[in-house]
Amino acid sequence: MADKAIEKPAGRPMKFPYTFSAKIAQFPFKFYVQNQWVWKYYLIGLAVSFPVFYKIHKLANSPENVAAHAAAKKKEAEAHHH
Repeated sequence: MADKAIEKPAGRPMKFPYTFSAKIAQFPFKFYVQNQWVWKYYLIGLAVSFPVFYKIHKLANSPENVAAHAAAKKKEAEAHHH
């Protein structure tokens, strides 16, 4: 009995989905995931770019760079307050 209830969808799909939830329910997500290159290469792009951004983050937040930035900001503040 439970199998027949699962196999047969309740009602019929609307000719035009008026509500936002009906539009989401009828959107062909499976088609887009299978047929667009961006979904296939998204994780590859993340894996390649993460080490680059991590290295930039480490260099930008190194103690030497933080001290140099603070000194430059102090010099700029002194130039504006004379």
